[in-house]
This record gives sequence, C-alpha cells and structure tokens, in this order.
Amino acid sequence: MFKSSLKYGTKTLPVELQAQLLTTNSPPEPPEPTTEICRALATPLGTPPLAEIVQPGEHVIIITSDITRYTGSEIYLPLLVEELNRCGIPDRDIEIVIALGIHRKQSPEEHQKILGALYGRIAVFDHDCDDPEQLVDLGQTSTGLPVQINSRVVAADRVIVTGTIGLHYFAGFGGGRKSLAPGVASRETCMATHFAIFNPADEGGRNAKACTANLDGNPVHLAIMEAARMIKPDFLLNTVLTADKKIAKVFCGELEQAHLAGCELAHRLYTAPMVHPVDLAVVSCGGHPKDINFIQAHKALDYGVQAVRPGGTVILLAACPDGFGNATFFDWFNYEDLDIFEKALRSRYEINGQTAWSTLHKAHTWRVILISEFDRQQTEKMGMEKANDLDEALQMAYKQLPENPELVVIPDGGTILPVIAP
Repeated sequence: MFKSSLKYGTKTLPVELQAQLLTTNSPPEPPEPTTEICRALATPLGTPPLAEIVQPGEHVIIITSDITRYTGSEIYLPLLVEELNRCGIPDRDIEIVIALGIHRKQSPEEHQKILGALYGRIAVFDHDCDDPEQLVDLGQTSTGLPVQINSRVVAADRVIVTGTIGLHYFAGFGGGRKSLAPGVASRETCMATHFAIFNPADEGGRNAKACTANLDGNPVHLAIMEAARMIKPDFLLNTVLTADKKIAKVFCGELEQAHLAGCELAHRLYTAPMVHPVDLAVVSCGGHPKDINFIQAHKALDYGVQAVRPGGTVILLAACPDGFGNATFFDWFNYEDLDIFEKALRSRYEINGQTAWSTLHKAHTWRVILISEFDRQQTEKMGMEKANDLDEALQMAYKQLPENPELVVIPDGGTILPVIAP
C-alpha cells in the first residue's frame, strides 16, 4: 500500500493506493554541497582547473539555466565566482547570461532565486532568441544547421557553461551542450536542432534514437553538440540532483567529457526498472517548477507513459500556473489527425508544435486524465480528460480498467524514467 502525498504545484495531495512505487535511486547520503562543488572545481575532467585557464583582464561569461530548471545555481554560482576572483577576475569582468532558449524573460525575483547571494553584485542578462542585435552568425554545421549565438557569449574571452543533467525526452539528457544550443541560440537555431528528431520526409515519423536517456546515434544530441562546439566553451559545471533537489554530485571540466560522466550517474539515479507495463500510472511532475507550465510538465507525461501498456491510463498531476508555456503551443491542437499534424509541422516547424504533436500522439495511444488549472475545453482540445482532483481522476480511471488492475505511483515523474527490463 502506497500511503503518502504527491506534489501538485506548491501544494501536496494525499494519496493512498495499492500500487507499486517508482522512485529515483538517490545516494544514501548526499555530499555537503559546498565541499562537493569545490572538489569538482579543483579536479575537473578533461581540462586543467580554472586557475590555469583564465587570466586577469579577461572577460568571463557564465551561462546558467532559467527558473524552469532548478540546478542548484544559487549554491554553485557564488562559489564559481569566488574561484574566478581567486584567479584574478574581479566581479566587473564577470557577467551571467540566463540560457532562456525560446522561454520567456525572467522577473527580478526569479533572477534573485537563480543567482542567490550574487544578485545585485554580478551583472545578469536574459538571452533573447528573437533580437538580431544580440545574435552573431557563426555559420553552419556539417549538416547545414545554422548557428546563431548570443553576442555577449561570442564576444567573451572565456565561456563557462553551467546547468544540471537530467533526462530529456528527445535529446537523451539535458545539461552540457544544451545550455549553449538551444540555451543561448537564435530561434532559428533552436528550431533546427530540435527538428532533427524527425526521420526524413520520405520515411516519416520520429527517429527512434532521439529518445530519453540515449545519446548513442541520437541525431538531436549530435546536432546540438556540433553547434555547441562552434562556440568553443572553456569550462563546464553541471550538477546531478536527487529527487528532492539536493546536489548528488558535481561534474566539472571539458564540455563533452564532464557531461558524459554526469550522464552515467543520471542514468543510474533516474531510471527505474519494471518487469512489465501496468494498467494505470499516477504521475506527479514533482511539483513547482516542474509543472510550472504544460511544456515543462510534458516531460513527466512522456516518461510516465513508459510504465503503462498501450491503451492503459495515466493520471497526470500538473498544476501549470503559467499556462501552456508558450503563446503558440495550444494553436497546434487545431490539427486533430496526427499525419496531417506531422505534415504541417514539417512545413513550418516549431519546437512547441513538436511538443504538442508528442502530447497528442500519447493521448491517442494511452488514456490521459489531467489534473491541472486548465479548463475542460482546453484539456480536451489537447486530447486528454479533465479531472478536478485526484479522487475524481481515480474514479474516472477505474471505470475503464480491468478487474484488479496493476498500478504504479510515480511521485517525481519529471525526473524518473520507467524502463521495462524483464
């Protein structure tokens, strides 16, 4: 019997079910954060330490994630700046760029949460993917992908990339190269990197290797990595977090080598083996900010359905106080037929359209009951069923489940990937 509570936005909802519990494999005792960050800075992978990279008089840009991805930045950014200060780089020669990709700008309060003690001390700038005055064209990758990058980043003497490594539903893993492309890239570059998820038009459909927890042969990962290397970053700092957002380990060093080491740990922590798929999964995104909007919440849906047989049911708890997450996202659901949808997406690709297509594809394969702040019309337009609370969702689910159904509860669906491993 699972008897506990599930996070929903900033609230918790009680739940009591006869169900299997899927959780992350967190280390028994997370390290003391300051000690772990300093250890990683002192022993980087594939590069010398910062003291042998940066020189006094150089201008340093630190790239970090926005508020939709908690990374531990309020802990590691002050320590990183402290290390740069020891290397002879004063505060006035350091700037922080928020890797928004195509996300909205951050509020002053959000900047303060991201920067912690550095807020008001170090200059911080939001990346703008649509402002040509802030972008520099670096040319094209070997596959013709255009690479247009934030001008502050390009002009810097040294570029330090930070973020966190987690699962990503088509790039394999987040973190690493993603903070550069799409993080500080133009909208055109963002779209082009993400479009690699699709097979050639004559094949149709999604590339099978562009999937969660896979980097081998993943076309999206390869496209992003090549674009990121054109920026020539000098140093990486990535965290891997526990389910309760504590730092499990920190990885510093060369862009690819340190990131791959972090991905190995993330795979161990964030995958949960199952013998066979079940009839019903009750999935919480993990609360705020993982369900701040539907585009973020979709990750939990994408992972959660892996635990359920086709035709089974998923109950998704996703508050989505910020709505859909992008102004154009909901418009894509005017396409109700997936084949027509895919053709439209190929002709005028948008990242949000791809997420909408992926959402509808899952809604056609599984029964999805959504508990959120969206109304019934909005929910049904996205192919899902509206429930006002968990009790109502369970009553709806049981009406179409077999007798004695098998259930799983996933309290942190935005973090963990069920893997069927008989």
